[in-house]
Amino acid sequence: MTASTIRSATTQVVRRLLHTNPSAVAVDAACLVLRLALAWIFVYYGAAKLFAASGAGPAGLHQTALFMSQTAHLRPGMVFAVVAGLTEFGGGIAMALGLCTRLAGLALFADMVLAMITVTWATGFDTRTAPPGYQVNVILAATALAVALTGAGRYSIDGVMVRALDRSAWKSRQTGHGPANAPNGSSSAWRS
Repeated sequence: MTASTIRSATTQVVRRLLHTNPSAVAVDAACLVLRLALAWIFVYYGAAKLFAASGAGPAGLHQTALFMSQTAHLRPGMVFAVVAGLTEFGGGIAMALGLCTRLAGLALFADMVLAMITVTWATGFDTRTAPPGYQVNVILAATALAVALTGAGRYSIDGVMVRALDRSAWKSRQTGHGPANAPNGSSSAWRS
């Protein structure tokens, strides 16, 4: 091997590692991974709040309501317990399925921001303290917001519904029964 061949091969490897324009398949796969991670975490904690289904945090609506009113200072505690439990459990299921993902992402983002404001902010960033800080809330909020901004991706119910709408609009345009500016299926704005 010559020096120029090695340099060329090295340049190609570095270019591939630093490439910043991912393929649509890579973005869709990344969206799926993020959605499933969020789903796992939020369903776990939402089930704990609603059904005492896991050993995470307050167990069941009664304990969650007490936590909401006494620790988070959100009253009435039962209303906030139900809202938080449904947001986390329902939002997690929506994330897993990729159903109304942008709305679920925004709801989960708001849930984490509220948790930071009312509970974890006073402790600081560190999660090794008691009670833990807002470190985990930050990453969950950022991930939920990233999914809300990007959408569910192709591997989702949202993606299936958008593709069905695209096909319907295309058929309407072909038969002359749809609007003249219906999407042609190639627009990335109409793909999920």
